[in-house]
Amino acid sequence: MARYGLLGEHLGHSYSPQIHALLGSAPYELFEVAPDEVEAFIRGGGWDGINVTVPYKKRAAELADIRSGRVEALGAANTLVRKDDGEIFADNTDVLGFMALLEDFSREKLGRAASAAFAGKKVLVLGTGGAARAVSYVLEDIMDAHPLLVSRTGEVNYGTICERAADASLIVNATPVGMYPDCPASPLRPGTIDCFPGLLGVVDIIYNPRITGLCLEADARGIPWATGLPMLVWQAFHASELFLDRKLDKALAAAIIAEIDKRNTNIALIGMPGSGKTSAGRCLARMTSRTFVDLDDAFTACIGSTPEEVIKGRGEAAFRELETELCREYAGKSGLVIATGGGIVTRERNYPLLHQNSVIVFLDRPLEELSSAGRPLSQTRGIGALAQDRLPRYRSWADITFSCTGSAQGDAEAIRELLGL
Repeated sequence: MARYGLLGEHLGHSYSPQIHALLGSAPYELFEVAPDEVEAFIRGGGWDGINVTVPYKKRAAELADIRSGRVEALGAANTLVRKDDGEIFADNTDVLGFMALLEDFSREKLGRAASAAFAGKKVLVLGTGGAARAVSYVLEDIMDAHPLLVSRTGEVNYGTICERAADASLIVNATPVGMYPDCPASPLRPGTIDCFPGLLGVVDIIYNPRITGLCLEADARGIPWATGLPMLVWQAFHASELFLDRKLDKALAAAIIAEIDKRNTNIALIGMPGSGKTSAGRCLARMTSRTFVDLDDAFTACIGSTPEEVIKGRGEAAFRELETELCREYAGKSGLVIATGGGIVTRERNYPLLHQNSVIVFLDRPLEELSSAGRPLSQTRGIGALAQDRLPRYRSWADITFSCTGSAQGDAEAIRELLGL
């Protein structure tokens, strides 16, 4: 049986096995190899086709027997195939993946082909590594744009880009800054994005989380953005064609992008205390074979005291600070059903934490059906006063507002139908 996989140093976050299972290039394994073992692994056999990720793309190109034109131009390979005679062929399908991502982004968000949108224009490429070189190759050699690579210490750096590139039309993040679990983070200082009045869009090749910190900033300003899942799927699509030695139906890539996004997007339930988030969330998690997380239960397990005990003993502000840190931890993960506390919306900083990787669903239950038992803020302030403050926030945060059915099972079934799961 053919053996495929991904070679890298740290691979726990990868979606590649899911994607290649759908492409038919399976079994597909994760090969975590130390730097001093890379040559022996690549040359020694035991695989038929592998993808290669950081930090081994340059070494993969060097160790191959035959290199594509793209690999010769870039000095980096992300795909290796072992031929029947044992020779190793190297290609760079990152180039093809980024081309597809940029073309889809340009047509969907800007209404024109990428070459028409960016030809002759300056593009800021954050990073100088292998991914940045692949991005620049597409921009310069195929799109006829003018990529400007930004490094930490070079002449064009994160402190000088506002003065050196105020006329940039596109920003592409080709660094790992903002990748799970360090999310949402951005390679740019807060507000830097405002230096570019002619900015047409932001593209981040990171795919996990589904909305990166850089793209959250763009989203908040109404700037078109895209993250890297389409690039990941399209580079895998072209790698799979090499692995299988046959052409695949291009419609398959679009279907896989939608499927992987659906599988890995969290479902975050918000709503008033007592609205049924926990009971509906448990049912929904069972129905969809997802892991369920109740942030109040996670809080108790982590802190050793219940939210009620912390609010009564240390005050609401102390509780909210701890709650935000738990939200940061769990909302950055993928494929969960998350039941939040009723007051999660009282801190604006919690919104990007949830929004980065979740569809946010507001469970709207009539106030007269809510209980205040065991809920200190509902008891001290009153349900009506809490609702007056929170209901506008629930509605503004929600991707979907859902009127509760009266049962946890009914709510879960209806939410699953709304989300197409």
